[in-house]
Amino acid sequence: MKTKYKGGFTLVEIMVVTAIIGITASIGVPALHEAGIKTRARRIARELQTAGHAFVQYSFDHGSYPPDRTPRQIPDGMGEYLGKFPWAEDTCIGGQWDWDYQQFGFEAGVSVYRPNWGADLMLKVDEVLDDGNLSTGQFRQRSAGYIYILEE
Repeated sequence: MKTKYKGGFTLVEIMVVTAIIGITASIGVPALHEAGIKTRARRIARELQTAGHAFVQYSFDHGSYPPDRTPRQIPDGMGEYLGKFPWAEDTCIGGQWDWDYQQFGFEAGVSVYRPNWGADLMLKVDEVLDDGNLSTGQFRQRSAGYIYILEE
């Protein structure tokens, strides 16, 4: 009696394809993860610069910066300068926006207070904004966060 050939894959063929998919994923997933980190680092850098420009514009118009506020609180008079900026929301890296006036040894700066990212990932933000060193330059580590210095 003649047996009919049924179309399909053998177990060996399925195992080979599975192995190829696994190898490809093991190469692609870390690269995808790193790309996501770089994208978020560029985004937070852009948002720091945007907020910074709003505070500088305020100081040009009023002759000085607004007084210091606690995290997430928009300083008096800054609403129109920040526009739709999400100051009262968490940043894209966790933590809260914070305006620092005459704090941490600086005249003025925009901070991310208590971000979810550690110093290793914040170095990537510093590389986008500055010199790649969190203790020098315009972007630095501060207590419980990081500050984008507008004026020293």
